[in-house]
Amino acid sequence: MRLELGHIFIKDIQFGEETAVKDGILYVNKDELIKLVKEDDYLSRVDVELARPGESIRITPVKDVIEPRVKVEGPGGIFPGVMSKVTTVGSGKTNALKGCAVVTTGKIVGFQEGIIDMTGPGADYTPFSKLNNLVLVCEPREGLKQHDHERAVRLAGLKAANYLGHAAKDLEPDKVEVYETLPLIEGLERYKGLPRVAYVQMLQSQGLLHDTYVYGVDAKQIVPTILYPTETMDGAIISGNCVSACDKNTTYHHQNNPVIEDLYARHGKDFNFLGVIITNENVYLADKERSSDWTAKLVEYLSLDGVVISQEGFGNPDTDLIMNCRKIEEKGIKTVIITNEYAGRDGASQSLADAHVSADAVVTGGNSNEVIVLPKMDKVIGSLDYVETIAGGFDGGLSPDGSITVELQAITGATNELGFNKLTTKMI
Repeated sequence: MRLELGHIFIKDIQFGEETAVKDGILYVNKDELIKLVKEDDYLSRVDVELARPGESIRITPVKDVIEPRVKVEGPGGIFPGVMSKVTTVGSGKTNALKGCAVVTTGKIVGFQEGIIDMTGPGADYTPFSKLNNLVLVCEPREGLKQHDHERAVRLAGLKAANYLGHAAKDLEPDKVEVYETLPLIEGLERYKGLPRVAYVQMLQSQGLLHDTYVYGVDAKQIVPTILYPTETMDGAIISGNCVSACDKNTTYHHQNNPVIEDLYARHGKDFNFLGVIITNENVYLADKERSSDWTAKLVEYLSLDGVVISQEGFGNPDTDLIMNCRKIEEKGIKTVIITNEYAGRDGASQSLADAHVSADAVVTGGNSNEVIVLPKMDKVIGSLDYVETIAGGFDGGLSPDGSITVELQAITGATNELGFNKLTTKMI
């Protein structure tokens, strides 16, 4: 499967009479976008705000972040099974608006939602402070149930990203990246002699607003399976969860998965990158055993020499992570795991809720319990009503001067478990 991903660089975002990209500026017809999103009668009010890098703006509580993309050529469309028909994606040509994103906020859905500061010390901990953000402020209809509220806001963000993405359909990309994975036998023949490597991606699927969707299907309903890596770039995997903001994989993270991009960069040179095995993170022990057994079986079936494993969330999913690591290592296949840590504010506590001697190659995104003071911003998009109750916040965290004291846990993407940031930890 071969995908040409066109990069169209966005240096600014502004409201305009028509939605279009001109000279690197994304112009947005605000009224047209609001009308599109308000088609969902679960939402009583929708507003659109803009937040640019360096501006004194705080966005909270953040639900999702999405990069606008559009299918230019090839089968299917962006976000298959949700915004387009259920067709296998990942081939042909896709254009992406790089340097901008859709961010969703509004009344809180679940307590594990986050903060994006566009300037100040908090901005250093989130990659989304570097983007030109179109922020959807979505308020639910009175009495709406949590799951319907989450779904309404999730779809609002996807609709907006799809709408903006179409502004790039007929544009010539500023840059084109080509990603290709051959069918298994053909790939083994071409890269004979190179170590065989795959990526095991654990998807958050604990339920109770902790959900991820694959081609529109809730990941807790799947058994581990194999994807071409390029499928994720066309939106085959989308976020629908409210895990702690620091280690939540937003839809933007899935579209720009750095593990996949880094493995592609060395594909055919240092090793043969065979593909992605997706697996879920369930609550009950029997489900964990089943999924980790299937994951290890697929790894063995592909005759792999090594795998990279990433998780999402912490606590209960730590067990899934260690199960996957242990069972794959028991088959004689080397593993590297990517996680983050909840080691206490002093960094002295056990970092993971589970452990095993086989987990001896670990990449960490940093300690989510580290405390930071976020200064007052000139403008808040969303609401400060929840900053003391979101995960990482606490009573008294919001000061009279408008500053906020929180753990990194509250900052969207701060200790991301795909390594999508610049924070890490090393043993000394």
